[in-house]
Amino acid sequence: MTGETFPIAVLLGSFFIMIMIRFPIAYAVALSSVLCLLSQGLPLTTICQQMVKGISSFSLMAVPFFIVMGCLMGTGGISEKLIALANACVGWMRGGMAMVNIVASYFFGGISGSASADTASLGSLLIPMMVDQGYDADFSTAVTITSSCEGLLVPPSHNMVIYATTAGGISVGSLFLAGYIPGALLAGSLMVGSYIISVKRNYPKGDKFSVKNLVKQLSVSFWALAAVLIVVFGVVGGLFTATESAAVAVIYSLIVSVYIYKGLDWKGVWKVLGDCIDTLSIVLILIATSSIFGYCLTRLHVPDLAANAITGVTNNPILLAMLLNLILLVLGCIMDMAPIILIATPILLPIATSIGIDPIQFGIIVVLNCGIGLLTPPVGAVLFIGSAVAKLPMEKVVKATLPFYLCMIVTLLLITFVPAISLWLPNLLG
Repeated sequence: MTGETFPIAVLLGSFFIMIMIRFPIAYAVALSSVLCLLSQGLPLTTICQQMVKGISSFSLMAVPFFIVMGCLMGTGGISEKLIALANACVGWMRGGMAMVNIVASYFFGGISGSASADTASLGSLLIPMMVDQGYDADFSTAVTITSSCEGLLVPPSHNMVIYATTAGGISVGSLFLAGYIPGALLAGSLMVGSYIISVKRNYPKGDKFSVKNLVKQLSVSFWALAAVLIVVFGVVGGLFTATESAAVAVIYSLIVSVYIYKGLDWKGVWKVLGDCIDTLSIVLILIATSSIFGYCLTRLHVPDLAANAITGVTNNPILLAMLLNLILLVLGCIMDMAPIILIATPILLPIATSIGIDPIQFGIIVVLNCGIGLLTPPVGAVLFIGSAVAKLPMEKVVKATLPFYLCMIVTLLLITFVPAISLWLPNLLG
């Protein structure tokens, strides 16, 4: 045991030091792993072996397809159509544009699967629109960035594919189904918070509800929403694997964006594919380097040590569940989403299952915790994007977001302690 103490200190110490001095996360993961291997006298060829092993997975092939699908649909002219559909659904309420923002994020998240894409795409349209109608700019930005986290829960989400692979081959279809109700619950809690603030500040209502307008907007948005149906029902119904469904969705998204909505021409398609390569390279580098880090953790028995340390604090399942959430929230403040999933899942999942949390339910808990982390300084990517889109200081946005943090924490606690929220739909559909 003593012989493992120094390599563990080297691995974790160097990693957190590099994080604190703002090293790129992939470099921090890789370099701390190299130092750990050197401290044990192991050959550096292990690095190449583990990197290749980390990305040599059939399930992970779905990740680039989902990223391409999200980019194509996100730039293919569907944002305005989804906003119009959301307006037809909830725009008539007090603070109607805030409700539209939240519902549009639910629709758009099911297509992009990315909180950053949601904030950049919908935020650039909705924040100026809300300000023009009398909403405060910081409130509009807070609604936009918090509602964007719905897209992490609503399938298809490539982060869920990463979790399923890291957790040891959990059913991607079950994870997809498990995200719908938690995503809707998050949207509902944000709408309650928005409504209370809207009444207090006397924000305006929208036009009266019209069934005719709703049907019209549904018919226009059908082609965009059908992409989600193809993926989810194709996987759940056994027609495709997750990877095959993602490939079919890419072809479908290309046809819809270029020939039906005509928001992209072929020159635009090539530009979108170039942007996708940038995003994908970041994701795959993280997966590859995290594989080395995970190898070092496993070799040094860190998951067992962490499990013993955490369960040594208390045997109370409720307190342990709260402690797991706290650990993930703290990690979210200093790390991005993909590395947290890749590094924390092998350590925390055994603890979660030992206190009766289903691996699928825990996947939803991890994703929502990471989503909250995207909104918290100092490494909150979505927080930075929202501030940049709205041209507001980050501090002002954080202050306006405080009531919505509370809504998200309430949702997180409900998902943690009410398993049926995540598991009812997967169990219903087998």
